[in-house]
Amino acid sequence: MRLRFSAPLWQWQARTDSWWFVTVPPELSDELAELPLPPRGFGSIKVNVTIGATTWSTSVFPSDAQQGYVLPIKKSIRTAEGIADGATVDVVLEPVR
Repeated sequence: MRLRFSAPLWQWQARTDSWWFVTVPPELSDELAELPLPPRGFGSIKVNVTIGATTWSTSVFPSDAQQGYVLPIKKSIRTAEGIADGATVDVVLEPVR
């Protein structure tokens, strides 16, 4: 399964020093929630992500506040891809089984 979406980058208000995310759209979050994957910490799902020319492995996490899964975007990724605060990010996300 390969999911493609665009979403704005946002900063987690509880820790404004370095935690930045994009929210997986609700319909795609629903698809992720239905995957028959082994349970992981905090309900996370292991994924491979591509933004621009950068690909890495991470996890998405369920968020009641965002009404879907959220994808953390590390500073190294933001820097490499020139992603500014509030920018819309084009994401390719693939769950790892």
